[in-house]
Amino acid sequence: MDVIELLPRLHLLRFPVGQAYAWRDGDDLTLIDAGPAGSGARIAAAVGAVGRVRRVVLTHFHEDHAGGAAEVAALTGAEVVAHAVEAPVVRGEVPGPPPVFEDWERPLHAAAVRLLPQGGFERPERVTEVADGDVLDFGGGARTVHVPGHTDGSIAVHLPHHGVLYTGDAVAVSPVDGEVMLGVFNVDRDRAVDSFRKLADLDAEVACFGHGDPVTGGAARALRASVRVYGASG
Repeated sequence: MDVIELLPRLHLLRFPVGQAYAWRDGDDLTLIDAGPAGSGARIAAAVGAVGRVRRVVLTHFHEDHAGGAAEVAALTGAEVVAHAVEAPVVRGEVPGPPPVFEDWERPLHAAAVRLLPQGGFERPERVTEVADGDVLDFGGGARTVHVPGHTDGSIAVHLPHHGVLYTGDAVAVSPVDGEVMLGVFNVDRDRAVDSFRKLADLDAEVACFGHGDPVTGGAARALRASVRVYGASG
């Protein structure tokens, strides 16, 4: 796991597949996602010198984002947060719907799966459920944004006071050309495009993606330029 400072209060945690983020308010830390299974101890050790993890906000249930959440919670006492639609999947009460793959996505997904731990992962017993527009107590008031399409209960997190937007997998950066793009492996591409438009309408200077390098300046312009590619009707 690599730890990269993006801003004095914002760090990127990069895993073999996907990435998470840590936001600091004084001695309190909030994680946006928690990496794959087996990441909990490494995350706790990496951020322990900076502060205490108070909460883990999950953008969605996929293993590369939620796999380490129960481990982090057990080690730090952190609260786990997810959208109300996603929470039963995060807790392991119901299965999550599989993606509807584009043909070109299948080899990418197969390659990613090979890099993830096998055998499932521990599920958090308690998950605080949120809805679109709820404000969380970090980052000067962090607003949750429901962005269905990648999964039914995907959320983004917007820190308007700081101009920071965490998109989860609703938006990504292409490993080929470094351009901002619609996230892949969606359950409903049309809804995913609508969610991309919703995020592009927000004011953000920094955009933090689940996959690909963050945009650390002019993020709103980059999202708006990219979303035009998908047309008015998706």
